[in-house]
Amino acid sequence: MKYRRLGNTGLRVSQLCLGTMTYGSKKWRDWILEEDEARPFFERALDAGINFFDTADVYSLGASEEVLGRAVKDLVPDREDVVIATKCFNGTVGRKPNRQGLSRKHIMDACDRSLSRLGVDYIDLYQIHRFDYKTPIEETLEALTDLVRVGKVRYIGASSMWAWQFAQYLALAQQRGWARFVSMQNHYNLIYREEEREMNPLCAHEGVGLIPWSPLARGFLAGNRHKQGGGETSRAQSDDFAQSMYYSDNDFAIADRNTEVATRLGVKPMQTALAWMLTKEEITSPIIGVSKLSHLEDAIEALTVDLSTDDINALEELYEPHKILGHV
Repeated sequence: MKYRRLGNTGLRVSQLCLGTMTYGSKKWRDWILEEDEARPFFERALDAGINFFDTADVYSLGASEEVLGRAVKDLVPDREDVVIATKCFNGTVGRKPNRQGLSRKHIMDACDRSLSRLGVDYIDLYQIHRFDYKTPIEETLEALTDLVRVGKVRYIGASSMWAWQFAQYLALAQQRGWARFVSMQNHYNLIYREEEREMNPLCAHEGVGLIPWSPLARGFLAGNRHKQGGGETSRAQSDDFAQSMYYSDNDFAIADRNTEVATRLGVKPMQTALAWMLTKEEITSPIIGVSKLSHLEDAIEALTVDLSTDDINALEELYEPHKILGHV
C-alpha cells in the first residue's frame, strides 16, 4: 500500500479509503451489512495497509460510526495508526430544529455525539457533509476552528458544494487565521467529470486533497448494470439514488468502453475505473464502498494496474457534459 499526503498537510493516508456507509444497521437501508458481517472488511482493509476510514453521523443514523469505532478498538493496537474521518450536517434524528445543518450549536453537539459513538478522544478529519445555505459561513468555520483548538478534531474537510462556495471558506480562513479545510470529498468518477471544470483545479491550486466519493459511480462502472435497472448486489437492485444519477445512454457507452479497456488489459472494469482516477495527480484517496470481500480485493489489486496514455484517452473520449449531480 502506498500513502499520500492529504493536501498540503503532513498527514499521510492510504491510496484507498474504506467508506463505511455500507456498514451499520439494516433498519436504515436493507442493503446495509450488520456489524458481524462488516468486521471481515475492516480486517482485510487493515491487513492490506488501508489506514483511512470514512463515515458520517447520518449513515445508519449513527450505527456506522459505532461499528467503525468498535472495529478500530478491537483490531488496531494503536489508535494513532488509523485516520478516522466522519461528517456532520444531516444529523441522526430527522428534521428537528437545531439537529441538522452547520450552526455552531449543531456542529458542537454533533461532534460530541460522534466522538461518543466512535469511542475515541479525537476525530482525525471532521467534514461538513454539505453547504448550509441558512448559516453564515463565519459561524460554521469559527465553530470548526474551536474544535481543532480544543483538540477534539485534528483537521477539517468539506464535501460536495459549488467551487465558489468552497473558495469563500478558504478565503475566510486565510483572512481570520482560522482552521483551513484540508480536503474536499466531492462527486467524481469516469462517468461524472463535471468537477474537472472548477472544483478539482481549485483544490489543486490551493493544496486541498481530493478524496472523491462514488469513484465507481455507485457500482455502475463495474460493468454489470442494465438499462432496465439492477445489478449483482442488493444495493444495486434497490439504489434509487444511483438510478437518478447514472443510466443515461452516454453513461452506458462509457461503462462499455471501460469494460473494453479492462478486457484488453486482462483486469476487471472496476479496476480500470479506479486506476484511471489514480492517474490524476490531484486525487489523494478515492473512497470505496464495498459489500463483498471480492470487491475489496479487486480494489486493492487496482493499485497495480498501469494505464497507458492511449488507455486513458480511450476511457475519456466519450464523455459528454452532465447536469450537476450530488449536491443540488
